Formats: sequence, C-alpha cells, structure tokens
Amino acid sequence: MNQTTTWLGETLLLVPSWLVSLAIFACAIALALCIHRVVFAVVKRLVARMDLFWRSLVSRTRGPTRFAVITVALGFAASVSPLTSEQATLTRQLLLLCFIALIGWIAKTALHIWTTVYLRRFKLDADDNLLARKHVTQTRILRRVGDIMIVIVGVSAMLMSFDGVRQYGVSLLASAGAAGLVIGLALQPLLKNIFAGIQLAVTQPIRIDDALLVEGEWGNVEEITSTYVVIRLWDWRRMILPLSYFIEKPFQNWTRDNAALIGTVMLYLDYETPIDAVRAKVEEIAAASPLWDKRVVSVQVTDFRQSTMEVRILVSAKTSPRAFDLRCQVREALIAFLQKEHPRALPRLRAEAPSDHHGVRPPALAATELAAH
Repeated sequence: MNQTTTWLGETLLLVPSWLVSLAIFACAIALALCIHRVVFAVVKRLVARMDLFWRSLVSRTRGPTRFAVITVALGFAASVSPLTSEQATLTRQLLLLCFIALIGWIAKTALHIWTTVYLRRFKLDADDNLLARKHVTQTRILRRVGDIMIVIVGVSAMLMSFDGVRQYGVSLLASAGAAGLVIGLALQPLLKNIFAGIQLAVTQPIRIDDALLVEGEWGNVEEITSTYVVIRLWDWRRMILPLSYFIEKPFQNWTRDNAALIGTVMLYLDYETPIDAVRAKVEEIAAASPLWDKRVVSVQVTDFRQSTMEVRILVSAKTSPRAFDLRCQVREALIAFLQKEHPRALPRLRAEAPSDHHGVRPPALAATELAAH
C-alpha cells in the first residue's frame, strides 16, 4: 500500500501543473453541469403548477443560472489548482469577463421577463386597441434600446478590464482628436436611429398596428425595431423605413387618437338626381351593414361642375379596414340603386343640334343625350 501511494505521488509530480489544473477545471465544469441539471429539474417540477409568470421565469433563466454555476465552480477550481502566477492572472481575467457577461445576460433576461409580464395586460386584437398599441410600442422600443445599452455597457466593461484598452479609451476620450471624430461620423446613422427610437417611444407619432399613409402607400405598422420600421402594405408587401424617417418627414396616421375612421365616397351625378332619395338610400345601406358603427352618415352636395354635381358621402367605422370595406359597399349598392331606380341620375353628356335655315331644330335632335363613360 505504501509503495502504491509513493508511486502515485511520484507520478503526479511528473504530470505538468497545467495538465492537473486543466483536469480540475474539467471536473469542476462537469460537476457544475450535473448540479445545475438536478437543481433545475427540481425547481421546474415545483413551479409546474404555478402561473405562467413563474414557469416563464424558470425557463428563461435556465441559461444564465447554468452559466453562473459554471463560473462559481471555475472560481473554486482556480483557488485549488497548481497555477503559476501568469496562469492565475489569466484565469482571474477570464473569470472577470465571465462575471461581466453573466451580469449582462441576467440584465437582458430580467428586462425581457418584465416587459413580457407587463404586456400581458394589453390585447392588440381588441376593437379599440389604442391603449394597447401605445404601451406595446413604448415597451418594445425601450426594450430594444435597453438591450443595446446593456450590450454596449457590458462590452465596454470587458474592454476596460484590460489595462491597455482602458488607457487607450481614456486618452481617446480626453484628447477628442481626429480618431474620435471619425468614429462619431461613422456611427452617426446608428446613433441617429437610436435617438429617434427613444423619441418615438416618448412622443409616439406611430404605434404598433397604426394605419399609415406613407410614400403614397397605405398599410399598418407591423414591427418597430431599434433602427427601422416595417410597414405591412394592403397587398401584403412590406415597406422598410428608418426610424428617423418618422421624425423628419410628414406622413398620415389614420389611427393616431383612436381606431375609428370616417370614410369618404365621392360621386359625380347628373343635376336631375334626387338628392333626398340618395340620402335615404345611403342611410338604409349604412343601417343594414355590420361595418357601420352608427355614428356618422351624411350625404352632401359639395360642388357643381359643368355637367355634373359633386356629392360627398360620409360613413364611419370602428377601424380603418372596416371603413375601407364600408366605402366599397356603399359605392356598389348605391350605383346599383341608381342604375335601377334613377338611371337619369348617372352622368350624361348633352349635345345640341344646329337649327335649320328657318331657325327651327329637328325634334329628334333637340335634346340628344349620350351616356358618359
């Protein structure tokens, strides 16, 4: 027994210290993974019957907790490993970087969990979703800005942990020389969109699911990222615009204050059109339509042209898509009504025939009327 122990001790003395340290680190990582797996399974079983928040909290923190256990295990292994001074310095530096990364990971996870729980109170699929769109837009933009800031602070802390990089950064900030000017100009588009995102989150000229008229195209805001906005157009195309566009250029927001919208139908009819009959028919069409919100219905003669009069019809709906469909429904039903009941109300082109040499016009040509297309 004594000979075996002596032989084992002599053999360990022949093994390089870095190899022994590597084996200790590998054992520490394996032990940490086993401990985390067992503890995580137990915790997951405990929260299986709890509400969605706790189940989401446990599932979202699986990665950060595993990384934390491994970092603690490596720190303990470094204290018992036969490391040289250079190896110990390198190990401490790596563990510091791991600790900074762990803090950033935990911060991003906590931010994501908080925003998810906060947004559970708001439903975008509701008819009147103005409040929901307001909070969802603010939360998503600020979360992306927060994620970017966490990454920037984490990377900066990692770089500042090295003496050479820290001194270079301090001298660069102190001098504010040409290099700093070049970097500032290079990052100008990114910083411009980041600040535009913060301004959008605060002032909210647009929100998620807002109906916009931009660059002559109509669509809804589908996504707002940290640098650009995705507009889902009416024909399922996607328009991508930078965040700064909505700060610097004009556009139409059809759902800025509420989702309800007044739709306009313009008709050009003959002067013989019975306006009272048209008004009664429009009210009948609106009352029979499930798209009408029973708030606004109006028929007015708004202008006179050379051969027609301009008739404006107003109908309201709860959302912009419903308002568009209601406008189309009013057009179709009203033109069918006029064609059937009042065909003379449709636009016509009147031509007057020249008189004969006695000043009498032929009766057949006295009032020729041609349908206008």
